[in-house]
Amino acid sequence: MTPPTLLALVQLTDAGRQAMADEFDLIYAPDPATRRAAMSERAGDIRMVLSNGTTGFAAADMDALPRLGLVCALGVGYENIDVAHAHARGIAVGNGAGTNAACVADHAMALLLAAVRRVVRYDRLCRQGVWRSTLEMPANVSGKRMGLLGLGAIGQGVARRAAGFDMEIGYVARSVHGEVPYRRFDDAEALAAWADYLVVTVPGGAPTRHLVGDRVLAALGPQGFLVNVARGSVVDTAALARALASGQIAGAALDVYEGEPEPPAELIGYDTLVISPHLGGWSPEAVARSERHFIGNARRFLAGEPLLTPL
Repeated sequence: MTPPTLLALVQLTDAGRQAMADEFDLIYAPDPATRRAAMSERAGDIRMVLSNGTTGFAAADMDALPRLGLVCALGVGYENIDVAHAHARGIAVGNGAGTNAACVADHAMALLLAAVRRVVRYDRLCRQGVWRSTLEMPANVSGKRMGLLGLGAIGQGVARRAAGFDMEIGYVARSVHGEVPYRRFDDAEALAAWADYLVVTVPGGAPTRHLVGDRVLAALGPQGFLVNVARGSVVDTAALARALASGQIAGAALDVYEGEPEPPAELIGYDTLVISPHLGGWSPEAVARSERHFIGNARRFLAGEPLLTPL
């Protein structure tokens, strides 16, 4: 029997690629040219597509594949996958919710520590021979207030880590999380006004675009720090540039930013910014877990069973 055809549009580990090739007719197309060729030459074969939130999969792409039955995001993000159109066509949609949550939560704390303690800037200055007596003392991280925009698996992971730093925790989320002992706020501005650190973990997409803008950053204030490990679209880049330029906030740390993968030109000149190239969810452990999770979703789809993490 011919195995079902899978079109993978994202980078895979060698082990993950082999595992998928062992079970499926794998078309590996992590670059635009290979993707175009596969969509043209194998359109009638493809039953499953593996993408992610950034690469996405549009309605026109789905309509070009007559046998398509499953679209999955490798990670938790799926903002550029047209879920509504997939559902209208009877195509199952899933993601990798929870598979890299621990890794992203680790990275959020690393970014926060680096920003508040000025690790990147002071590393550079120390290499130049600058000693501490000429430098501004960085603030304590522990014992402060952390505000979480979003309290999904990643947000809750960040909260647990913050508890180890004796932080008080507040949050904004679409639903009340009665199982946690954290303070809930009605909106992002109120949360920012209360918090010392505002950590963004909400999904991307139209509902959260520029959720963090001038008003929220003003509320965070001159002692406050912003950390974004969600999606670049959630933070208004121009507003953040104004806040950093004026000292309206103390600093920011971004793993995601608008216009990826190009560095955000408006921001990179500020010493009060720490930035990394959207690798919060990247670790050998997290990626392997995401790949195994997708194979589980694919097996269930092919068996006519509910997905592990449907959308």
